[in-house]
Amino acid sequence: MQALHLFAQTMQYDTTTSSNAGSNPLGIIIAVILAIISIAGMWKVFQKAGQPGWAAIVPLYNIYVLLKVAGRPGWWLVLYIIPLVSIVVHLLVSLDVAKAFGKSAGFGVFALWLFSFVGFPVLGFGEATYKGAATNTHENKYL
Repeated sequence: MQALHLFAQTMQYDTTTSSNAGSNPLGIIIAVILAIISIAGMWKVFQKAGQPGWAAIVPLYNIYVLLKVAGRPGWWLVLYIIPLVSIVVHLLVSLDVAKAFGKSAGFGVFALWLFSFVGFPVLGFGEATYKGAATNTHENKYL
């Protein structure tokens, strides 16, 4: 019984120092800066692709527009809701967006899929031009 009591005492945590763990002002500032850079980059990418730039700030609609830039059908938006499937779908869309701007698959994976806060500003503010949707929507109308 005494061993159980000793075990219970060792499992108690001091919550006085961890209650403010989520309010790091530097982390919040960095997150806001990265979000602004990502939104600005996506805004410019949409404009280069002939889409409305303001779509970058509208939730869900920005994914729909990104699908159109990639040449994928709009119903793929539903696939973004399914856990794990959304990861694969976003990888495919990132590869298609990279291809639509004349970039390599490596750029699609690393810059647009893994580090989109870098990739979208590079596409948007860089020399890349939109060459059209990477996939032909008439041939892939069921994808």
